[in-house]
Amino acid sequence: MEKKSFAQSIEYNEKQFTKRILFNKGESTVFVLNFMPGQELPAHKHSGTDVYLLVLQGKGTLFINGDPSEVTAKDVIHASGEEEFAFQNNGDEPASLYVMLSKIPNERYAQDI
Repeated sequence: MEKKSFAQSIEYNEKQFTKRILFNKGESTVFVLNFMPGQELPAHKHSGTDVYLLVLQGKGTLFINGDPSEVTAKDVIHASGEEEFAFQNNGDEPASLYVMLSKIPNERYAQDI
């Protein structure tokens, strides 16, 4: 068993969103994305995997294939790897997203940024 704390993964940066890896095992990875108000994750796909997302805190707009959906703390989302995915923190407080990729497409997805 391996245990980690969300508290250690929630780290904000004024210049850009942050990504903190919790687990990177086999073909899967789990991480936390942290956004200050106004920060966003550009549209992208995760071909070959499924994306599972939990809004830990804050709120924002999630875009799946360009379609906006408002999300808030405790919302859970699933997107296929072929769907284009983006997020924008348009709230007035920080937002954090717990993300699990069931199969990482390549190693660049499993690195802190």
